[in-house]
Amino acid sequence: MAHGDITHIDIPVSDLGRAAGFYSDLFGWDIAEIPGFEGYPMWQAPNGISGGGLAPRDDRFTQPRSYVEVDSIDDAIEKATRAGGSVAAEKQNITDSSWWAVIVDPDGNYIGLFEGVVNPS
Repeated sequence: MAHGDITHIDIPVSDLGRAAGFYSDLFGWDIAEIPGFEGYPMWQAPNGISGGGLAPRDDRFTQPRSYVEVDSIDDAIEKATRAGGSVAAEKQNITDSSWWAVIVDPDGNYIGLFEGVVNPS
């Protein structure tokens, strides 16, 4: 994927098993826990490209969140804050070669940022 591509969509759920059954039956999504990401079942759409995760719902995570791939999370956060945005979740590791963060745009929309490679080849 390239800078600016939507790479992942998290859906907040209160019951991971119930949600996995619902989305799998409704959309034909392949949903499974991947080693190293237990408790965070990931979904893959039939097109083999679209995907995301089912994440525990909490007071700060109540709506689906898209993650946009960026060349540099640090640069994207700096640019977003200069343009009137803010940071909801600082840059955090996913793997040794990938990171995520969440910004808030001036209208209050939460947008996830993704940088790196999850499965380097």
